Amino acid sequence: MSLSYFWSREFIGKRPFLWLLLICNVLGTIYGYIWYGHQISDTVSRGQYWQVIFVPDSPTASLFFSIAILLLLYPPRTALGAMVQQWIEALAVVTSVKYGIWAVAIIFAGQAQGDVLVWQDWMLVVSHTAMAVEALLFVRLFHYRWTALTGAIAWTFLNDTVDYSYGVFPWLPGQLYDNLSAVELFTYLLTLVSGLAAWLSRKYALHKSSM
Repeated sequence: MSLSYFWSREFIGKRPFLWLLLICNVLGTIYGYIWYGHQISDTVSRGQYWQVIFVPDSPTASLFFSIAILLLLYPPRTALGAMVQQWIEALAVVTSVKYGIWAVAIIFAGQAQGDVLVWQDWMLVVSHTAMAVEALLFVRLFHYRWTALTGAIAWTFLNDTVDYSYGVFPWLPGQLYDNLSAVELFTYLLTLVSGLAAWLSRKYALHKSSM
């Protein structure tokens, strides 16, 4: 059995593998929300309840991906369910790629300006890299089309706008607050790049399946 088999559509679509991935992502999602606990509490303490949904970026991306995997295990049986599935899948890919890359870039940008990395930082580098990789890997099993992808990109831009208009972006290494405008620009550009990656990878997957 070649190594390429373990990256194949056949292997990643097996139910035991999907269940393993679902469990890992659910656990990561729970941990992520706990990680954001202080920032969520801070937002609530200021009475900005409507902003809370925009605070935990990475765990929400992981939540989208977990739901997308669950819908692969138990496909919807109605047209409405299929439409919802496409939207969830598009959100899962765009946000997982975006926040996976974003977190790793921010960690190393902070290190470049003098931040000392600890073991939690390396854990975040590994887990967020995995977020981006698994999202692009599973595009081959997803069903989203351009309409759902456009909505996912719009939602992510809305999240960016709330983050930097109201100051609820993920807390940064202290060294980067002097470069907040550059971080904001990078965040917006990364949304575009992630949307493009989601579109190109889906287009490639459709092309391969038609061959």
